[in-house]
Amino acid sequence: MSNRKPLMAGNWKMFKTPAETQAFLEAFAPLVAATTHCDVAVFPPLVNLAAAVAAAQGSNIGVGAQNLYWGKEGAFTGEVSGHMLQAAGCSYVIIGHSERRQYFGETDATVLRRTQAAIEYGLIPVVCVGEKLEDREGGRTDAVLAEQFDGGLAPLTAEQFATVVIAYEPVWAIGTGKTATPEMAADAHKFIRGKVAEKFGAEQAAATRILYGGSVKPDNVKSLMAQEDIDGALVGGASLEPKSFASIVNF
Repeated sequence: MSNRKPLMAGNWKMFKTPAETQAFLEAFAPLVAATTHCDVAVFPPLVNLAAAVAAAQGSNIGVGAQNLYWGKEGAFTGEVSGHMLQAAGCSYVIIGHSERRQYFGETDATVLRRTQAAIEYGLIPVVCVGEKLEDREGGRTDAVLAEQFDGGLAPLTAEQFATVVIAYEPVWAIGTGKTATPEMAADAHKFIRGKVAEKFGAEQAAATRILYGGSVKPDNVKSLMAQEDIDGALVGGASLEPKSFASIVNF
């Protein structure tokens, strides 16, 4: 077993109001109050962050945002900066989720800029990488992961990279009910860890947490977490219900 502390992260995507966020955390906090084997974090929509931070206060639950802009402030209508997220009480931020890449023009270059901004403001960036179905079927999984790592993460300094969490999300397994087999996921994680070792050294590779995301559920989390290179989960739909997410956290 590695000495990496797993991170169980709930990405709520575009779900829940502030009141629903508060209700979720009031129900969820007692279910994970005794949890020490992993870090726990929820990522609500921006308008719910204040409610989440308030409701999570005094608990072992971290709060993160689903995106950020790389400027500190300025004339960028509709954007939110790392400075603001930090001031609002966030500890984490998701960067480069496949939905951002697919629908909102996210590129490896913008992933890099957002990651640098997150680190500058003391946020832990959860940087997503992953291949589409046609890449997987065409045998290009490693090539895609290498490209995303080289463009979005490799240009960081060693000191910057030390705070990064990587999330491997096979795009074909997100919200589809399809899950990469634990072995497929482990292979991808091993490849990513190899890329980290190449660029930042073996010691950093051994310390970097790599989460798996893609239809993680209470009934498959155990087999995924049994893999040596899987250090937690970025959970979508199953994180919207307190009992369901708690059973994943307490796998």
